[in-house]
Amino acid sequence: MASVGAEMAAATGPSLRWSVEQRLAFVDERLFWLGEVNRTDLVRRFGISMSQASGDIARYLEKNPAGVSYDKSAKRYVAGENFAPVIGPPDATRLLGEMRLVGLGSIAVEDTMLGALPPFAGTPLPERAVDPLVLRAVWHAIRDRLALSVTYQSMSRPTATRRIVSPHALANDGFRWHVRAHDRDSETFRDFVLGRLGDPAPAGPADARPEDDVEWHTIVPLVIAPHPGLTRAQAKAIAIDYGITGKTATIPVRRALLFYALKRLGLDVPPDTRPPHEQHIVLVDRDAVERARKTDRDRGVGKEA
Repeated sequence: MASVGAEMAAATGPSLRWSVEQRLAFVDERLFWLGEVNRTDLVRRFGISMSQASGDIARYLEKNPAGVSYDKSAKRYVAGENFAPVIGPPDATRLLGEMRLVGLGSIAVEDTMLGALPPFAGTPLPERAVDPLVLRAVWHAIRDRLALSVTYQSMSRPTATRRIVSPHALANDGFRWHVRAHDRDSETFRDFVLGRLGDPAPAGPADARPEDDVEWHTIVPLVIAPHPGLTRAQAKAIAIDYGITGKTATIPVRRALLFYALKRLGLDVPPDTRPPHEQHIVLVDRDAVERARKTDRDRGVGKEA
């Protein structure tokens, strides 16, 4: 087993090895989020030896982080009130994202960055089953620019039919995964719900190029603001929720996903459809967005195949 000194020497140079950087980031984030860290935390999270963990902590302390002291009775390093991360800025989005993945059963708590999470719960959603063999076939078709012959259960037909599609991207509408693909029957780019695809088989080269999907590559800016019917306090709370730092905020959306984005944000109906305290936000540029939606509806864009 390599000594602490040997490992530290091996990691010196213009940049640390990725594995060492990950462990230093772990120490940094444990001190920020949990306020404490010790060698055992590193051993349990990364499966390294005690000597390697000692070396990592020593290497971290060489960066002179403010407010870090050693608690002899607890045998842990603790962060004081003036502690600030020295490896990178704390990332709340990542932490909350990991909670979501744990809630979905995608990862275990032990495999999160911190190796620990507070109690949490999420709104239950129906499981959207996706056949891994179908997902693999779609992924390979995207990578190799191939067409696929698949069965697909649409909303408009009583039974599944065989379709020839040329996938070029995956998209999530907040609830389901879609395949963005060129449809040979309609000769247009359409959205196919991934879970409704089945029995994939190679069907030769792709019928269209990804760059030909204009709606996918066109960005529509959604300019939002708190609902004008909210009280000042309510508007301030909603501005915080949606990251509105001035009077408005802009959310860029692919035109191909505009239908789903508006529905998810509750902006697919006129602002007076629901009470202000339920509607929360409005579209400042609703006329422009409605014109885009009308054009898309006329062309069949934004519809599931």
